[in-house]
Amino acid sequence: MQKNNRSVVIITGPTAVGKTKYAIEIAKAFQGEIISADSMQIYKYMNIGSAKPSKEEMSLATHHLVDIINPKDEFSVAEYQDIAKNCINKVFDSGKTPIISGGTGLYLNSLIYDMDFSVIPKQADFRKILEKEAETYGVEHVHKRLASLDKEAAERIHPNNLKKVIRALELLELTGESVKRFEESFVPTKDYECILIGLTRDRDELYQRINARVDKMISLGLVEEVVELQSRGLSEKNISMQGIGYKEIIPYLRGEYDLDEAIRLIKRNTRHYAKRQLTWFRRYHDMIWFNLSRFNTEEEALSSIINKIAAELKICKARTQQ
Repeated sequence: MQKNNRSVVIITGPTAVGKTKYAIEIAKAFQGEIISADSMQIYKYMNIGSAKPSKEEMSLATHHLVDIINPKDEFSVAEYQDIAKNCINKVFDSGKTPIISGGTGLYLNSLIYDMDFSVIPKQADFRKILEKEAETYGVEHVHKRLASLDKEAAERIHPNNLKKVIRALELLELTGESVKRFEESFVPTKDYECILIGLTRDRDELYQRINARVDKMISLGLVEEVVELQSRGLSEKNISMQGIGYKEIIPYLRGEYDLDEAIRLIKRNTRHYAKRQLTWFRRYHDMIWFNLSRFNTEEEALSSIINKIAAELKICKARTQQ
């Protein structure tokens, strides 16, 4: 692939749809390297609950941005955008195709759109006031403050994610605009062209895959993984431990409910997350959707996807040569 053809292939879809397997095959077909857009797989030590690619899968195609951040560290979308775009440029420089694979909507937005996080100045004094309120009255108090001003933002942001709650309040304080309106102001990036491939399945099949995945996580040792993370000093106060699969196991370990209830909650929360992901991805008007349930075999689905990507790459290449 020529270096002047700056086209990025994005493979996304709801959790458990099969992104990892298809991204690997697509990377092999187009001399690509995979750049993860998953907010959990980026953390070290969190392998089972994040459904991180196995060593065998990682050996089939070069992977980036997997297993690189300590789960104790705070990690923002702005930081992800910076390292991901640097990675994209390095893949371009090597003459290969960047294949973005993942289902974290904000991470994808940061690569698809020109999101300039530096345009939102931080108010140190205002932030300190909010942090003091959280310390004195609890994080729920600050979250309720956000809910009174921007209900939709409060519904999207977990009360324990104090940093994000405060940033939303800072945005309101500085601009009078909600987080949602700020997000909707993005324009497509000019750094490269994006070919958006969305994978989905019929709902019943997707939910069966979610349930099977959770059962497999338990059998692989998810509970033991959470215990190990706790031994490293991690708790539900860490953003990394608020991910689905981790946040449900912690109360089980405290004896608040039994393992069956923890498993039920993980499955339920994962299904709800998949629905939210699909709602998010449907905002991308240029998304080319493939319902994997409608193909007779995985090979047939893969062939159809690869042919479509090849056609789109030709179109992008022709545009760059005009």
